[in-house]
Amino acid sequence: MTLEQRIQAALEQVLATPPTLDIEPAALTPAELAAMIDHTLLKPEAGEEQVRAHIAEAIEFGFASVCINPIWTPLCADLLADTPVKTCTVIGFPLGATLPAIKVFEVETVASLGADEVDMVLAVGRLRDGDYHLVYRDIAEVADAAHQHDLILKVILETGLLSDEQKVAACVIAQEAGADFVKTATGFSGGGATVSDVALMRRVVGSGMGVKAAGGIRTAVDALRMVAAGANRLGTSGGVRILQEMRSGALMNAQSLQGEGY
Repeated sequence: MTLEQRIQAALEQVLATPPTLDIEPAALTPAELAAMIDHTLLKPEAGEEQVRAHIAEAIEFGFASVCINPIWTPLCADLLADTPVKTCTVIGFPLGATLPAIKVFEVETVASLGADEVDMVLAVGRLRDGDYHLVYRDIAEVADAAHQHDLILKVILETGLLSDEQKVAACVIAQEAGADFVKTATGFSGGGATVSDVALMRRVVGSGMGVKAAGGIRTAVDALRMVAAGANRLGTSGGVRILQEMRSGALMNAQSLQGEGY
């Protein structure tokens, strides 16, 4: 089956039946939820003191990883070396318009500096153009480089810029190209994770691939609904607040907070 045929089959299967959006939050303990969170700090103005404090929070709360800009990879890897928390960084971030060879070089460089996981932005403009084979090659080259260094690769779709048809195509392409996860958004281009997008992405990739919800997840209700919709990893800068909210038992309405996009 060609790539185009695989995309068409997915479109016919997934879009024929819209997902149910009345999804109850998943029943998880704070520790179970923490183990799914990439504790994220991608502000360009963040300095070493803030990064160190962020890493300390990840260790204290038992998050899955710390997700930081590439310049902080050596520090993060060093401070997390004797912990189960992973070092995650970003590739082609936040626009996805970097040349594939540059994305590969970024992966190889951060791998040498101690990264465990990389979140790559796909070529959004080329996806919107329908140039699926270029998008495939872009992801496949990065996936090959990541897996040669035993890194997990998450591919950011930037769902806020895509139609449902383009989201389906992106999921199929990322899966065919060898990515480990598909991820909703950077949090930098408008629009973040939604329950409907997460449910759609999970239906496309099935149970054999990861789905990461990121962008605008600020409350425990947000996070638990994303998990119920099919996410098995969450990217958020609000992980500490989310866990404190869960521990207090006072879950807040999903629209009750305003703040960072990520």
